[in-house]
Amino acid sequence: MGSIGPTEIILVLLVLVLLFGARKLPELARGSGRALRIFKAETKGLAEDEEQDKEDDDAAKSQQQKQSPPQQLPPSQTANGTESTDATRATRDQQQS
Repeated sequence: MGSIGPTEIILVLLVLVLLFGARKLPELARGSGRALRIFKAETKGLAEDEEQDKEDDDAAKSQQQKQSPPQQLPPSQTANGTESTDATRATRDQQQS
């Protein structure tokens, strides 16, 4: 049950011939073949584009890793000699407001 046998295939082909005519079937087959070739070429192109993008991303990451990390500036000294960072300055400024 559910499998298509040779009898069903012949029946489907007979119905197609009756619906479209014997002259139209080769044209329909050619058009379907062209559409499938175009679809196959486009999917192959998409796969190649994705692979190229991945290679570009990997190259960019390795380039960034080769560069030296950014240098951190030493924290500034406050008037009383203690170190101050941007976070502590922001907190102090908020408290004074």
